[in-house]
This record gives sequence, structure tokens and C-alpha cells, in this order.
Amino acid sequence: MSSPHRRIGRHSLIATAALALAAVAGCGGSSTTGSAPAPGSTGFTPPKIEALKSLGQGEGQVNLVAWAGYAEDGSNDPKVDWVHPFEQATGCKVNTKTAGTSDEMVNLMKTGEYDAVSASGDASLRLIASGTVAPVNTDLIPNYKDVFEGLKLKPWNSVNGVPYGVPHGRGANLLMWRTDKVTTPPDSWSVVFDGASPYKGHVTAYDSPIYIADAALYLMSTKPELGIKDPYALDDKQLQAAVDLLKQQKANIGEYWSDYTKAVQSFKSGDTVVGTTWQVIANLTEAEKAPVQVTLPKEGSTGWSDTWMVAAKAQHPDCAYEWMDWIISPKANAQVAEWFGEAPSNAKACDETSDKTFCDTFHAADESYFSKVHYWTTPIAQCLDGRTDVKCTDYSEWTRAWTEIKG
Repeated sequence: MSSPHRRIGRHSLIATAALALAAVAGCGGSSTTGSAPAPGSTGFTPPKIEALKSLGQGEGQVNLVAWAGYAEDGSNDPKVDWVHPFEQATGCKVNTKTAGTSDEMVNLMKTGEYDAVSASGDASLRLIASGTVAPVNTDLIPNYKDVFEGLKLKPWNSVNGVPYGVPHGRGANLLMWRTDKVTTPPDSWSVVFDGASPYKGHVTAYDSPIYIADAALYLMSTKPELGIKDPYALDDKQLQAAVDLLKQQKANIGEYWSDYTKAVQSFKSGDTVVGTTWQVIANLTEAEKAPVQVTLPKEGSTGWSDTWMVAAKAQHPDCAYEWMDWIISPKANAQVAEWFGEAPSNAKACDETSDKTFCDTFHAADESYFSKVHYWTTPIAQCLDGRTDVKCTDYSEWTRAWTEIKG
């Protein structure tokens, strides 16, 4: 496994503040990576906003809200720059506002000052439901045709078969362990959820309410009698089961992490010997000469997929479309994927990576691998698994539960 380029930060994909989700209470559909939802299957009717019909000459600039590492202009590393080539090719000057959380991203977009945003799955439906972003005319984005089919028309980037953005990249939350401390390679999340873990005090977990979904995913396999079909669609009983499991786990947790650099150091020092990770953390930890391995456990995993979306009232829509096409073009998409540490969205990007094994390491074209990944999606009151006879718990309830779990 080779080391990727240095990465300057991973966003807090799920903010810890309670979400105002009344606007999307009618949203349904699956949150897994299965087949694209059939038109009309989500039960969610967004505001009527027209997609751009044609492109003009360009307005000379574009204002972006982006995660750190998504719009690099050489200021962090002179060799890492896909912004200036875009400006030279299109005449669109890029102005980027880096956001630290999804809530911040949503609030920035609602100011009307920005043209496009790299939204995560917990933000995208809020942006759609509030009328903040518009449907996307993919005919105006030539590189969209080469995006992996497994990322198109998903519940976090489309509604009723209408695309609301272009996929940026994706990744899975993996299980990592130090091979000198965990001598039998684990193949199940049981190693982090077992109340009698021999690694008590040296287990780690992601520090966010969305981590409740990891517990729910484990319970899908180990306690089928709970009836969990989607880790983001939990009724009161199912949520309580996940909370109980996480309270049990807490006794074994050495530290929770949200800063990936601290996760690397904790595994390197041996303070942590097993727990949730990202592929890039594994690569960087290995580059630090720590003996670690990762796996996608047999129960599957949670993960992320980010989407570039255009503002409904974009002041520079032509340049916004030019940017969306550029960032998923083979060369730029390869650059951002390697810098950030995730699988690219464009299939042709794999021919452009400097590390020719990169796409294999990050499973870019392995749809069977990603079929086991349940991408982060905002839990809402209307059950995402299609149930209509019960009310599911929303993210504000998950936030309260997470506070209770951590004590």
C-alpha cells in the first residue's frame, strides 16, 4: 500500500448541532448504494426550480464553498494546483470559502453569495428542500458521462430521478488494527463492539452522532430481530438498541477521533490498536512505519460521497458549470482524489493518477466493494427504508443520543 500525497484535512461530515429537518420530513428512499431510486420513489417534492438550459460566455468568476483540499491553488503545496489551470482555461476566477462543517456549508449557501458547493450527504437534502440549490443539467457537463454509474442518481444527489449535482468522490469507513497487538486479523466489527474486548482502553471510534449508524449497521447483522433495514432509518426501539450498544462500547474506548492526524498519531504510538478509520489514515499510518492493516468487515460499513451542487440563484452559473465539469475531468479529479485521499468519481481519472495503484487501493472501480458501503445520509422522521407505519428518529434525536452516550 503506497502513501498518498499529504492531505490538509477531512471535513466533519456530520455536524453535531441538531438539524432543522422539517423541510425534508417527506423525504424517503434508500440510503445504501444499491440501484438508483425509481422516479417518484422518494416521496419528496422539492421546490420547482429550473436547471440551466444553456451555457453563455462565462461571468469571469465563481464563488465556491468547499471542503479543505477540494479547490487547491498551490498555496498549500506548489505542486498541487488545479485551480489556476481552470482559471486559465475558462477565464473564471475562483474564490473559495472553506467550510469546516456541513451546517456551516448550508448556512453559507443560504446567504446567496456563493455559486456552487461540495455538499456531503447530510447537507444535500437540506439544500435541495430549502430551494438553495437547483437541479443540474448534465448535458452541459461533458465529463459527467464518465462518472461511475454507482454514484449517479443516488438519494443524496438526486430526487425522483432528477440529478442535483455531480459526484466528486467516495470513501468507506474501514476497520484498522495494529498487527503487533491484534494478532488474529478481524473480519467483523465485533472487535470494536464486544463488551468483553481484550483491547479495552485502546479502541477508537469516529466522534459524531452519525457513528450511531455504524452501531445500527452491526445490529442489522447480529440482531436481525430488531428489523433494521437501513442504518439511517431507526425507530425509537432500534435507536435505543444502537445507543445501548454504544454505551457498552464506550467502556472500551480509549479516545474518539474526528481529526484524522490525531488518529494517525494514536495508532502510531500504540495508544489505539483497533477501530474505525479511513483508507488515507491507514496509508499515512503505514507511512509512519506503524504495523497496521485494514479491512471492510463482513457486515459492510458506512461511508461518504460528496456532490458538487449549483446555487439556485447563482450569480455566476456559467462558471459554476465550468467548475463542476472541470473538477470531475480526468486529470483534475485524479489530482483531488490523490491529495484528499478518496476514490475519484470519474472512471478515466484512474489513468491520470501519479500513483498507478491508487485506484486499486481506494477501490475506485470496484462496485461490489462499494455495494457494501452505506453512504452517510441525514436521518429524518419519515423512514428512509420506506416504512410508513412508524416514525423514525431524526438527526436532532441522534444528536441528543450521542451526547448521552459520551456522557
